[in-house]
Amino acid sequence: MTGTIAHLSAAGLFLLLTHFGISSTPLRAALVGRLGEKPYLGLYSLVSALAFWWLVAAYKAAPHVPVWPPAGGLAWVPVLLVPVALFLLVAGLSTPNPTSVGQEKLLTGDREPVRGILRVTRNPFLWGVGLWAVAHMVPNGDLASLILFGTLALLALGGSVLIDAKLARRLGAAWDRYAARTSNLPFAAILTGRQSLVWREIGWWRPVVALLLYGGLLHLHRMLFGVSPLPW
Repeated sequence: MTGTIAHLSAAGLFLLLTHFGISSTPLRAALVGRLGEKPYLGLYSLVSALAFWWLVAAYKAAPHVPVWPPAGGLAWVPVLLVPVALFLLVAGLSTPNPTSVGQEKLLTGDREPVRGILRVTRNPFLWGVGLWAVAHMVPNGDLASLILFGTLALLALGGSVLIDAKLARRLGAAWDRYAARTSNLPFAAILTGRQSLVWREIGWWRPVVALLLYGGLLHLHRMLFGVSPLPW
C-alpha cells in the first residue's frame, strides 16, 4: 500500500481523525482527567507530529496523477496569496489570543482581549495556514497535492470552527461576549460594524517580517522543494 494514493489518503484521514476526533470531542476531557493537562498535551503533540510526518512521507512517495493541466496563470495564485497567509501567520503567532492553548484567561483579565489582528479574525493563524494550503492546491493540479493541501486546509479552516465551538461550551458567557465583538471569517466583524481596524495595534513590523519570510521562501523554494514558485 506504500507509495499509493490510498496510502496518502489514509495518512490524511489519520491526521484529521487524531485532531478532530480527540481535541474536539469528549475524549479530550476523558484523557485530561486520566493523564492530567500537561501529559495530555505532550502525548497529543507527539501523535500530531507523527501524523504530520506520515502525511508528508506518504505524499513524497505518492504517484503523480494529473487532475487538471498546469497553466502559467495558475502559478500566480500562491504568488499573490502566500504573502497574505504569511502575514496572518506572523500576526497570529505574535498576538495574545484567547483561542490559543492556555490563553483562555485573557477573556477574564483586565486587558482588552480584542486587539490587533484579532479585530480582523479571532483565528488568524489557522486562516493563514488554510489560505496557504488552498493557494498551493490551485497550481499543482495533481491528486496527491490535492489530498495533501486539501487535508491541511480542512484541518485549519475546519479547526477554526471546532475551536470556537469548544470554547463556547467551555467558557460560556465570557466567550459569548468575545464572539459578539469578533468573527472567525476575516473582516466579517469589521464589515458588520461590530469591530474596527486599528493598524497601530498591528504595527508595521509584522508585515515586514512576513515579507522577509516570503522573500526567503521564494529564494529557497527550488532548493527545498525542487520546484520554482515563480510563474516565469
